[in-house]
Amino acid sequence: MDQNFDYIDNLLQYKRRVSSPVKIGALTMGGGEPIRIQSMTDTDTNNTEATVNQIIRIIDAGADLVRVTVQGVREAENLQIIRQELNKRGYTQPLCADIHFNPSAADIAIRYVEKVRINPGNLYDKRAVFIRVNYTDEEYRLELKKSEERFVPFIRECKARGTALRIGANQGSLSDRIMSRYGDTPAGIVESVMEFLRICKAEDYHNIVISIKSSNTRLMVYTVRLMSFRMRQEGMNYPFHIGVTEAGEGEDGRIKSAVGSGALFADGIGDTVRVSLTEDPAEEIPFARKIVDIFRDRESHAPITAPMVARSNPFEYERRSSRPVHDIGGKNPVVVVASLNGYSIDEIKAISSGTEPDYFYDGKSILDRFGKEYPILTLEEYLYNDFYASNMRFVRMNKAEYDKFRAHNPETLEKLKRERKMVLIMESNNLNSFAEMRAFFMELDAHICKIPVILHRSYKKNDYEALLLRSCTDLGGLFIDGYGDGIMISNEGSLSYNELKNLSFGILQASRMRVTRTEFISCPGCGRTLFDLRDTVAEIKKSFSHLKNLKIGVMGCVVNGPGEMGDVDYGYVGAGKGTINLYKGQKLIQRHVSADRAVEELKKLIQENGEWKEPRK
Repeated sequence: MDQNFDYIDNLLQYKRRVSSPVKIGALTMGGGEPIRIQSMTDTDTNNTEATVNQIIRIIDAGADLVRVTVQGVREAENLQIIRQELNKRGYTQPLCADIHFNPSAADIAIRYVEKVRINPGNLYDKRAVFIRVNYTDEEYRLELKKSEERFVPFIRECKARGTALRIGANQGSLSDRIMSRYGDTPAGIVESVMEFLRICKAEDYHNIVISIKSSNTRLMVYTVRLMSFRMRQEGMNYPFHIGVTEAGEGEDGRIKSAVGSGALFADGIGDTVRVSLTEDPAEEIPFARKIVDIFRDRESHAPITAPMVARSNPFEYERRSSRPVHDIGGKNPVVVVASLNGYSIDEIKAISSGTEPDYFYDGKSILDRFGKEYPILTLEEYLYNDFYASNMRFVRMNKAEYDKFRAHNPETLEKLKRERKMVLIMESNNLNSFAEMRAFFMELDAHICKIPVILHRSYKKNDYEALLLRSCTDLGGLFIDGYGDGIMISNEGSLSYNELKNLSFGILQASRMRVTRTEFISCPGCGRTLFDLRDTVAEIKKSFSHLKNLKIGVMGCVVNGPGEMGDVDYGYVGAGKGTINLYKGQKLIQRHVSADRAVEELKKLIQENGEWKEPRK
């Protein structure tokens, strides 16, 4: 068992990660308590009535705590009035003050609220300006020492008052010092938090929650795993706040959140969650609750075994190596196999919307786009009655069946290893299908069995959101880890062909395994946002959704906007009242563009860089 992969206790058994309890007012987080749900206000924090009313709506929707934007000293002072008004109305749930760039605001906020969120990259440290800066070892130590001298008095005040602290690092919001040594990498994000945790540990202050966020689901998952590993190395077990930041809105935002957060929950990581949607904050709560509920009974799953496994690196992306069969596997794009749901291919073509699938499933066979059929065999047929050995064919199996069959037919593995024209349809009936499928891959790879694999899950759902939640949390984490050469979702229920097919493409997009649509990365908005974020996102989607190769970020303000856009191609960031900054990647191109012409200017910027295509009429 290589310790470099020791980020959780057991990859094959679902178990909540053991974390230390944190007191946030009367609420306990971590320490075996239920996973807590939260959201964040998007009102002006100086507007007491609007902020209080929105907090109440969020709590009434089921939130356990609420985060509030605190831009400066004035907003920090108004937290006292907000807290008093909430108590007066019978709402005593804890509040968390969200602080960036302003240590003075943090010093005030801890007097009035139960928790304060700080970002190591922009509170006491100098924030990166995205240029290369070289620090000698001595300069690095001096900068860190300065941060420590300013941070320690704050920790001591938190400890004296019983105030909890959330130390939250985001991709793109790292200091120059960290960027100079680590770059904008998982290692850099983790080290920026670990530096502050070591200071807290030296001060014997442990009322801490950790958050690592990114709009990139892969990077978010890998970094949280690395953070868990690093804390275990240094004897720490603080609770995790998890979530995909800037997930967007509507169905895309929900798929992205379920894939990213679901991958961590599947490993038992996570003590509190936020689903960051560009919608009313109260609308985040029901969906977050449903993600958490998916994992409620998972500990009772049937045992999963894998006597010989090859462990992939959980901290970096590497697609599983497979031998291509036709256009499946190898370096080919991950394929989508769409369930015909009783229709013929010709009938489907008349009603289909969105990207076309690569193959179809009619319940008995796999068909290509031209209607050619490829048989689906059982394991027994494959081993003893394989009349199709000279052609491409599919064999469906789950790990439990494979283990039982191979115990009596040991030659099965050798045939699979020699195979050149078969594609495995991997299934699971285990309550913990994520771990069982992962175990199957790990065992295949340990035996250097390179057959391509299509991940298949079959459901009985009549509600689309229920299907979305289940399929994203079952399959998303596997694709994030580079497993799978195809996806197939079938369903016995009233859901349509297009819903199932487009959901498959959505899971691949969210896990970054195959891009087939424009990716819009938009923040949920907060008290710093100075324009109508939701209407703007809708306008930008309408104008640019045909540019399927691009990632476009829409951020409400410059506090974290440029950094949290991460790896976008173009960015639209609020700069002030009625003005927008436009970015090409991380580079600021136009400053203070009037909001009424900013969308047109963004189009011109894309045209100037040769990436504009006219939409099809």
